[in-house]
Amino acid sequence: MNDLSIYFNPLTEDKVNYHEEQIGQIIISNYGSFPEIESDSIAVFSVPEYRGDSSHISCESNSEFRSSFMALSQSKNWKKKIYDLGTIVPGEQLKDTYFAISSVVYELIKNGVVPVMIGGSQDLVLAAYEAYAKLEQLVNICSIDHSLDIGAPDVEVGHSAYLTSLLLKRPCYLFNHANIGLQIPYAQPKELKLVENLFFDVCRLGEFNDDFKRAEPHLRNADIINLDFNSIKASELCSQNANPNGFQSQQICQISRYAGISDKVNFFGIFNYVDFNKISDKLLAEILWYFIDGYQSRWGDFPVSSKAGYYKFNVELENGNHAIIFYKSHKSDRWWMEVPYPPQKGSKYERHHLVPCSKEDYDRAMKNEMPDLWWKTYQKLT
Repeated sequence: MNDLSIYFNPLTEDKVNYHEEQIGQIIISNYGSFPEIESDSIAVFSVPEYRGDSSHISCESNSEFRSSFMALSQSKNWKKKIYDLGTIVPGEQLKDTYFAISSVVYELIKNGVVPVMIGGSQDLVLAAYEAYAKLEQLVNICSIDHSLDIGAPDVEVGHSAYLTSLLLKRPCYLFNHANIGLQIPYAQPKELKLVENLFFDVCRLGEFNDDFKRAEPHLRNADIINLDFNSIKASELCSQNANPNGFQSQQICQISRYAGISDKVNFFGIFNYVDFNKISDKLLAEILWYFIDGYQSRWGDFPVSSKAGYYKFNVELENGNHAIIFYKSHKSDRWWMEVPYPPQKGSKYERHHLVPCSKEDYDRAMKNEMPDLWWKTYQKLT
């Protein structure tokens, strides 16, 4: 792994004597000696860069959440190492910070390390995306957000319009974008129409509240998790910046754990963490805890190569040419379905794309109804 220490300011050494079961005893932190990072691990770092959000001029740094996080207990099943790399110092210009983030994320994911980044304004997810672009890897992004963050093409890149900038990049490596927590009062009709035309996924806040399991396949299908701290209900945070409606604290922790347990997720970013207080610091610490606990509990049951560990269901639709194949894991009871690539002239073999789904998609197919997820995925493959 290339030297990443040049991008980081070390942490101030913590004088607290943590007992053996607290996270502070096991985390490997950068107190001036940059750690040797092993693969199959998690690396936490913060980036106090807010110049992408005109309402937050200061690049104030806050590390109080670290004290709250260190004081939490580790779970008995935690075997993989956790690092705290410190703080990426904002560059002279915003693009310099982007370059530093992109370089760090690229090096970490290339070496099998999951970056956990505490932002910073939400446009910084563009820098994380650039790391995947360097790898020439198609990427799925799942945003936990009350809005869609789509601006006009001529609007300057910012935290509330970053998705437009990402879509305009050439080549564009974004395969799918899913939003969890959208509140319709914050979405313009033209934004909703664009999302529909791009076959992107939306799980509105009301839908999530009705059944949180609707969000799980979107989290399981993502490479990048992009969590807007302002999607949490203001009363949960004692915050003046968040909205009156939003996720409850236990819901956001539930989402975080589902994200961690996904075998595919290899970047977790928490953005717009700007309204510092003891409650928000503790909640941020708990969000980190639940993501790490999920990561440490990964099933490793994505159905590749041998399908011996899965139930296979072949559903024939009466009014179409498609048979939809579903897989259900013996280990976790999680579901996937096959979506075929469009046939290629001269090819003898049919290729398929496996997409995470829910039992509800299987039930819908059994009623002779085409699951929306199947159709959207097929359209993106054409």
